[in-house]
Amino acid sequence: RYERSVITQRLTCLELADVQGGKILVFPVDGSHWVNMNLLIQSLHARDHEVTVVRTSTSWYIKENAPHYRSITVTLPEAISIEDQDFFVTFLVKMLTIQKEGASLIGFVKFSWEMLGALSKIHQQASMLGVEIFENKTVMQSIRDTQFDMVLLDPGLPVGILVAHELKLPTVYNVRWITSGEGHFVVAPSPLSYVPVSGNAMSDKMTFGQRVKNTFYYAFNTFIDKVVVCPHYDRLVSRYFPDQKFYHLLQGADIWLMRVDFVFEFPRPTMPNIVYIGGFQCKPCKPLSSELEEFVQSSGEHGFILMSLGTLVKGLPIEITSEIAAAFAKLPQKVIWRHAGERPNNLGNNTLLLEWMPQNDLLGTNGIYESIYHGVPIVGIPLLFDQFENVLRLEARGAAKVVDATKITHQNFLETIQEVLHNPSYRNNMKHLSALHRDKPMHPLDTAVYWVEFVIRHKGASHLRTESYKMPWYAYYSVDVICFLTADISTFSVLALGRVVSVDRSIHQLGPD
Repeated sequence: RYERSVITQRLTCLELADVQGGKILVFPVDGSHWVNMNLLIQSLHARDHEVTVVRTSTSWYIKENAPHYRSITVTLPEAISIEDQDFFVTFLVKMLTIQKEGASLIGFVKFSWEMLGALSKIHQQASMLGVEIFENKTVMQSIRDTQFDMVLLDPGLPVGILVAHELKLPTVYNVRWITSGEGHFVVAPSPLSYVPVSGNAMSDKMTFGQRVKNTFYYAFNTFIDKVVVCPHYDRLVSRYFPDQKFYHLLQGADIWLMRVDFVFEFPRPTMPNIVYIGGFQCKPCKPLSSELEEFVQSSGEHGFILMSLGTLVKGLPIEITSEIAAAFAKLPQKVIWRHAGERPNNLGNNTLLLEWMPQNDLLGTNGIYESIYHGVPIVGIPLLFDQFENVLRLEARGAAKVVDATKITHQNFLETIQEVLHNPSYRNNMKHLSALHRDKPMHPLDTAVYWVEFVIRHKGASHLRTESYKMPWYAYYSVDVICFLTADISTFSVLALGRVVSVDRSIHQLGPD
């Protein structure tokens, strides 16, 4: 009954928001980001929009030919590093080594320097996409001749912002992450007293020490963005738009489709042009293949466990996977493990290894939100990037338990799984989150499509966008006003004090009479 109601709502909302097929230029980011973007593109194509995707010739996931979009393929002088899966494997191995062995300060500094160098190189390579497009007159003329209605882009690698500015087209971001971290921090007020900064796995209830740490993370992230990342795009902007600033172009999007749901995210200030579409990829499950269905059903009343490390990591080091396998082998549940690395030791008969699996049909794609959607509690093993913050948010809500990958033994991993399996609070809390997440007037994917079409219909959404980002910092934070008022009060106080002293002297001169 619920699903029929949702389908009816979706059809009704889309009929009300009907718009003639538009022409949409898309600048995606490869890897896991493309999984999200591709789903949105498919929905737009189903609504008769003409979608054109800009990709590089070395794209990892983004294919040149697809039934739901046409592509513009650009050849770069050097492939972007993140289009190579081995980049993430190498990064993970180095990071785990430092965490596990407690490397020296010199070793940590060396690793950090290497990572900053790699980050700079990624954005330098990405910025070349802009050069290749702007300098290729044939490509630019072809883009102009198509007469696109808008640009849809992922600002993690923000070259598309410059192309949109050149074409004078409205922009919609499919976003969570930008060059400096979480997108809210450049578009909405973000008080550091209760809004955790990217990379700082804390809740919104911080002690004094944690607030100090949060401020440090913010300063560090800002420093990296200004010194390591943005110079590549600043040079690009200076070359083609000398009267503009890169960050002003970045902050000037019409709509931010934020892949966030406050069922999961901590509450924070927002803005009218931020639209929340967290869980937009969630959908009901389809029937499993006969082989998988037989394996799942063979577990009987015990059920099954799904193990996945996401799209970026081929596999953990063998010493870690062998500990995990040994723990799984002691469970009565069947285990389906998406695993592409070296076969672990101690693998039990109850564990099935697959290089690919229909994750949504078993549970859901993208892990966190699908677990919420299906009401399934989590044992989290955070490895990279925002995974630490994500599992902390679920742990704070009593729907997950976290295991440190560098400290996994078969015993502590087994105990953690058994706690989540047998303590009903984890499942009950996740069921509650699932009920909250599903209780919406409109499916998040339809919300995303609606706002894309809104921008096409009205040629932008500037009425929802504040221009405060163009203010100098001292005006934004009212430093000039505070200084003026302080000077005013000081002047008044000095004059008043002088008046009192003058009156006092006059009284003394008059004498006791």
